[in-house]
Amino acid sequence: MKNALILSLLFLNCIYVSYGQETTITGSVIDEVGVVLPGTDIIIKGTTKGTLTDFDGNYTIDAPADAILVVSSLGYATKEVPVNGQTSIKITLVMAAEQLLETIVVGSRRQGRTKLDTPVPVDVINIAEAAINMPQQDISQMLTAAAPSFTAFTSGGGDLSSFVSQPSLRGLASSQMLVLVNGKRRHSSAILAGNQTGTPGPGVDMRFIPSVGVDRIEILRDGASAQYGSDAIAGVINMVMKKGTGEFKGSLTAGAYTNKPGYDDSELTADERALNRSFDGWDGQNFQFDGNYGIAFENDGYFNASVMLAQAERTVRPSVLSLERAPLYDQSYLTNNRTQTNGTPIITNPELIAAQASGDAGLISSLQTVQGLMSARDIEQIDVASYSGLPAKTNMSLAFNMETPLTETSDFYAFGDIGYQYSDAYSCFYRRSAQADRSSYDLYPNGFRPQIYNDQYNISLATGITGMIGDYDFDLSNTFGTNWAKYGMFNTWNASIGSGSPTDMNLGTHSFLQNTINLDASHFYEDILSGLNVAFGGELRFENYIIQAGQEESYTAGDAGVVTATEDNQAVVGPDGFPLEDLYGSPYIDEFGNPLSLEYAGVSQELVKNYALNCQCFRGYAPENEGNNWRSVMAAYVDMELDFTEDFLLSGALRVENYSDFGNVLTGKIAGRYKIGENFSFRGSFSSGFRAPSLQELNYSHSYTFFVDLVPFDGTLYPNNSSASRALGISALTEERSRNYSLGFTTKIGKVDITVDAYKIDIFDRIFETGEFDSTEAPSLEPIIGSGLASFRINGGDISTQGVEAVVNYNTNLGAGKLGLVLAGTFRKNKFEGVNLPDLDTNLTDQQLEENYVSRSLIGQFETGTPSSKIIGTLNYSVGKFSAMLRGTRFGSVQTRDNNLRTLVPEGTLGYADQFFTPEFTTDIGVTYKFSEALSLTIGGNNIFNEYPEILRYELRDFNLYSQYQQGSAGAYYFGRLTITL
Repeated sequence: MKNALILSLLFLNCIYVSYGQETTITGSVIDEVGVVLPGTDIIIKGTTKGTLTDFDGNYTIDAPADAILVVSSLGYATKEVPVNGQTSIKITLVMAAEQLLETIVVGSRRQGRTKLDTPVPVDVINIAEAAINMPQQDISQMLTAAAPSFTAFTSGGGDLSSFVSQPSLRGLASSQMLVLVNGKRRHSSAILAGNQTGTPGPGVDMRFIPSVGVDRIEILRDGASAQYGSDAIAGVINMVMKKGTGEFKGSLTAGAYTNKPGYDDSELTADERALNRSFDGWDGQNFQFDGNYGIAFENDGYFNASVMLAQAERTVRPSVLSLERAPLYDQSYLTNNRTQTNGTPIITNPELIAAQASGDAGLISSLQTVQGLMSARDIEQIDVASYSGLPAKTNMSLAFNMETPLTETSDFYAFGDIGYQYSDAYSCFYRRSAQADRSSYDLYPNGFRPQIYNDQYNISLATGITGMIGDYDFDLSNTFGTNWAKYGMFNTWNASIGSGSPTDMNLGTHSFLQNTINLDASHFYEDILSGLNVAFGGELRFENYIIQAGQEESYTAGDAGVVTATEDNQAVVGPDGFPLEDLYGSPYIDEFGNPLSLEYAGVSQELVKNYALNCQCFRGYAPENEGNNWRSVMAAYVDMELDFTEDFLLSGALRVENYSDFGNVLTGKIAGRYKIGENFSFRGSFSSGFRAPSLQELNYSHSYTFFVDLVPFDGTLYPNNSSASRALGISALTEERSRNYSLGFTTKIGKVDITVDAYKIDIFDRIFETGEFDSTEAPSLEPIIGSGLASFRINGGDISTQGVEAVVNYNTNLGAGKLGLVLAGTFRKNKFEGVNLPDLDTNLTDQQLEENYVSRSLIGQFETGTPSSKIIGTLNYSVGKFSAMLRGTRFGSVQTRDNNLRTLVPEGTLGYADQFFTPEFTTDIGVTYKFSEALSLTIGGNNIFNEYPEILRYELRDFNLYSQYQQGSAGAYYFGRLTITL
């Protein structure tokens, strides 16, 4: 008896141990007709540990023998499967009654909402599943390809604009869209970059987040300032990071652009057609490695890490102008008639001197022409053209996401990333030797092409605790983020210093820091009608923006063109006794034709050669531009969602914020949804919103060079707290305010899901940048700007945008495979409602002042400068070891508006060089073959038929050859990708 008892206890203990220990479980997941389901989520119930099925629907997971597996796949009902000691389990999922049941985080603080259940439109982009067949590699470009309302603009030039891919939602500025990561506010870039809507502003650079670490992206297409605070006027992007463990996934992608520009030669002039206009061979070669791996903790926590390493060469799309329009040399250069400041001749055409010595009359004549000297030096016009194109980049980023239990009712979580990016770009006009004020025969005998470069470091870290206090869920978090950007320029010089000027200069450094503390709480009351969710919380945010000056030579005014008297009453003459001449050959003489004289030795000076100041192309940041600016923001909100019945939902939110630099803001929102039957719902919302001017916009200042008809002008953008602003009467920036309306419906017809939403957004006091004022237009500026030009940031006017967005999804089994179709489109109209014109101290008429306060070109860029429609059709199909993606994108028409009256070609009349660009269509493809469980190969391309936008009309062809606001001017891109899963 005793022995039997002992044996029984041993047997029970073995059972207990076997059920308590983890065993390896393998199996597959199929649907009702036997089609495998790749990408299915399998999670051990009550934990965060899980895995995904592979392309063949197979899975492997370590789990306790008594565990329950929770199995879910897009479009199928979730199923719980007890392990019961089994080591091999084949699972069958049933098609759900409602498709696309992703539970969303953004837009609703009630847990368990799906995107078809919310009162506002939310797109869910499954990055983890879609990325393998996509040509695009960074998040912003992936979203541009997948979501019609989203765009990301990368400038082919424009100084700082080359370094950030500015995101945009619903045709509004990047600063009018809020970006979250795991529901926490993401910091913006330190760089004020140009964007599609015309006025430079700050934006979140998504490139620093490895796409391989992102599970899905939620796009809330509705105003949400009352829920999330400043910036959420157009909507909210939320990136949900991966939590998976036990699997390594890595990919190596390599690709390049074909560099086969396409345009109609008839759009060029005869002189332009005669020139070589493009470089042969592929360009923009790039590679990228992505890796992701997760570790499960014994306490059911996890740690998931991702890495991204990438390098890309630049693309070059030159704008080759005719010799007559952009001559490399002028007559003084060709005939050796230039002189140094002291009057010593400069030999710029030694070839001519040699020809004159040989007595070759034909060669002498040829070398006194631009084409003849270029030919003698083996230079083509394309070699000295301005180059537009994507910058060269090196990127490195490491990200992580983790969570672990602290107690039975609380968890600790953390996520973040650290990244580095180096970029250099052809973002400057070619400096021709004909431009005597900024050329140097000693350094650059045939002119030069300045190149700007940038080093960026980016850090983000969020930590927090979630759990229960009484009946309430709480989330206490701290989110830190900073972006540091250092600028430099090489292949340049400061002409006012002379040939001793450095040719590689440090231009200065910008940094932006943001730290946000959040406390959120919520509770769902099941017994109030059909359910009431109450959420409330507070936020404390600190921001800091710093500008540090560059090296002195990058911003200083040298004395290379100045003559200082060495004796009293010294005549301003050269070694030959003749008067010294300015840059254009005019002598320094008085009204009687005698040389000017300098009265006092060591004191009297004359600016003989007015050489261009500062670093060429981009002036370095000077001490007067430096700043170290802080502000704090406090906020509190309440958010409620009430299900009156299972069919009728009403939600509302109020939020108050206090900014230390301009005061209080109160915003509100109300939204509702009403179901009619199981498959149809109406939804709508109204909200008020705002966007606080960023620290970058409030405090940025810089001097710059711009070109009109290839003629350079120098100006300064002054901050609104400057003496120039006060003298002119420019007031301090205030917040942008908005009203947001939306109305739409969702429906399901068989296997087809349809959502249609109409919206209207009114924005008041939108921030613009003025045109340039000179001292003749505003005499009060003369003591401050002298002969220069001044511009300012202002709350320039009111704008609106309205449109319709539609998404159609269809998922089904086709043969032995799975077919997914998505057709999505946005159709909108932007309108500038009017100028908010203050009383400024100028002598301009009201009409002239209004046209310079918010320029015609800026209004045009907002209203018609970006496509008014975008339609994306995507087909995904997977069968056996194959999967494929085919996507077509139609970009609507664009119209640019010129800002300057000029002589039009070929009409010969005076007018604006406006231009209409017809719609464009591009095609992307990706095909994957899985060789084994561990290895797959993807090949494909973006814009595979090499569609280029129409070229700019003659008057606007200076830096760019093509319009940049539809599909861009990079052309066809092809890639190959190896993916490893272990």
